[in-house]
Order: sequence, then structure tokens, then C-alpha cells
Amino acid sequence: MIVRMWEARAESYGFADLITWVCETALPEFEHDPLHLSSEVFSSTDHRVVVVSKWRSSPRSLPEPPATLVARPPHTWDFTQVDR
Repeated sequence: MIVRMWEARAESYGFADLITWVCETALPEFEHDPLHLSSEVFSSTDHRVVVVSKWRSSPRSLPEPPATLVARPPHTWDFTQVDR
């Protein structure tokens, strides 16, 4: 399993709109992909939106958000579970 974390900092005026875009536009694009297991969306008080998605393999990227909603381009990181 691969976990992809996507993080974007919203412009203060675009915070609610960025969350709406993630939930209603970006995530539906790959939620029915057979390699996709699940996704969760988180927000913070400093206007960050984080998506944590779990994949069997080959994680897909979220599309680029509307530039007017973000303070800077989003960042992504991939993680694999550590056996302990």
C-alpha cells in the first residue's frame, strides 16, 4: 500500500472554496479507480487543506487546484508503511 499526502495552503478568502473543490471536484476524479482504497480530507486553522489517500499501487495525483484559491502550489509526498 502507498499513502499519498497532498497539502495546499489556501488564500484566506478561498479556504472554504478550496475544501469544496477538493471534495466535489478533485476526489471524485479517482475515487472509483480500482487501485484507490480510501481518502480523507483534513483542514487546519492556518488555511491548509490535506488529503491523505491510500492506494494499492501507482497513486494518482490530484488535479491542479484553481490558482486563485491557493497561496502557493500544492505539495505531495508518498509514504509506505514501516514494519515494526
